Amino acid sequence: MKIKTDEITSVIKQEIAQFSAELEVSEVGRVVEVGDGIARVYGLAKAMAAEMLEFQTSSGPVMGQVFNLEEDTVGAVIYGDYLSVKEGDVVKATGRLLEVPVGEALLGRVVDPLGRPLDDAGPIQTSLFRKVDIIAPGIAERQPVHEPLQTGIKAIDAMIPIGRGQRELIIGDRKTGKTAVAIDTIINQKQYWGTPDAVVCIYVAVGQKESTVAGVVETLKKNGAMDYTIVVNAASSDPAPLQYIAPYTGCTMGEYFMWQGKDGKTPKHALCIYDDLSKQAVAYRQLSLLLRRPPGREAYPGDVFYLHSRLLERATKLSNENGAGSLTALPIIETQEGDVSAYIPTNVISITDGQIYLEPELFFSGVRPAINVGISVSRVGGNAQVKAMKKIAGSLRLDLASYRELEAFAQLGTELDKATQRQLDRGARMVELLKQPQYVPFTITDQVISIFAGSKGFLDDVPGNQVSAFEKAMLEFFQTGGKPVADELTQKKALDADLEKKLSDAIGRFKAGWKPKA
Repeated sequence: MKIKTDEITSVIKQEIAQFSAELEVSEVGRVVEVGDGIARVYGLAKAMAAEMLEFQTSSGPVMGQVFNLEEDTVGAVIYGDYLSVKEGDVVKATGRLLEVPVGEALLGRVVDPLGRPLDDAGPIQTSLFRKVDIIAPGIAERQPVHEPLQTGIKAIDAMIPIGRGQRELIIGDRKTGKTAVAIDTIINQKQYWGTPDAVVCIYVAVGQKESTVAGVVETLKKNGAMDYTIVVNAASSDPAPLQYIAPYTGCTMGEYFMWQGKDGKTPKHALCIYDDLSKQAVAYRQLSLLLRRPPGREAYPGDVFYLHSRLLERATKLSNENGAGSLTALPIIETQEGDVSAYIPTNVISITDGQIYLEPELFFSGVRPAINVGISVSRVGGNAQVKAMKKIAGSLRLDLASYRELEAFAQLGTELDKATQRQLDRGARMVELLKQPQYVPFTITDQVISIFAGSKGFLDDVPGNQVSAFEKAMLEFFQTGGKPVADELTQKKALDADLEKKLSDAIGRFKAGWKPKA
């Protein structure tokens, strides 16, 4: 009599099914290969994509996640001490997706990409968890971006405005002030904390040095900004899987606040800064190549665009039915020698709603923030500006554009007529006016007063090296003698003919009594 193996197999399966109905059974496999933060596991036939795995190691359980589903094995990434995982270790399927803690308890804390505390403030007391990798809200769940997210940086709020729910890329070479722009934006949200316009900030550090992140945290503490900020840190010394997952963790923590309005609470707004996504792409490339995914352009895998698009698509302004909360994303990308046409920069430029381009030449010539106004753009534009700023900022962009053209022409040493010389002088004053020290964000009222003074010609006869002193003294005057005008501007947020006249008269009065320093 011939033995039929498939019959024997089906009988054994039936017996196991009856037996397992009375016991708690979990699917287990074994590690057949382990490398830099990745493992191949045999025996997990029913494993799902992105399912969490538990590696039973000699030094305790280590978490991992299914990355590749292959014919005989499963490729997994390891979150934690991958050096403790050895060949032959038992791996258990959990049937869960990756979740991280969320909620108010995380404010003011520094955590790793799995939500575990990295500071010395004790365990995080929260029972709230959210899945890390979710599908972004659909079009019907959103509304157009229309509320401004003030950065406190004059050049950005005037010419490249950012709205709540927008995705604005900060791009440039290393050491051009990309992180400084992001930190200034976080510090500027302090004025809204405790009001309905409050913004919770999440700073995600990917592949940064520990000392750099410690410096950022110290700066935020010194400026009183850690009260409403969460720092997610995947340092350069951390394994690639943690650097890959960190931006999604930060986004998930922000989404909790964005969706609060749907539960009948006051809608909250969140700001996520990803510093930087080029290092996340490098970590993802490392994992993909180790797991034998085919390399494409610049050795990145074919789905590296999806890596960033599924993250940045989660930034949105929710519809009123969903509570009208928002999640704004400020991804940072580092370029090599200003090459914005490389693979990762072009990917992220095509996903985002505009970019702020920081130029090394401007930075080293003393124009800080070193924003190149020609290449930088916001695709939301005036919709994300207060009316007063929208009215005066149009002429500012034109003034600067014509100044850059004339500056190149004037360098030839040709004789210039008076009108051209006036334009050059005006442009030079505006460039000086837009310079701003680090960690000193301006309120929107101060920005409008400064740019109004510059665009209406009040600075044309002020010496170039005195522009900053003039502006400082003028803004101090609007806190004393000119306070009624400043208060009216703060209240209206718009410039009508009457207020323009009051503002011009007040600046004229101040200028009549101002004397340049020797």
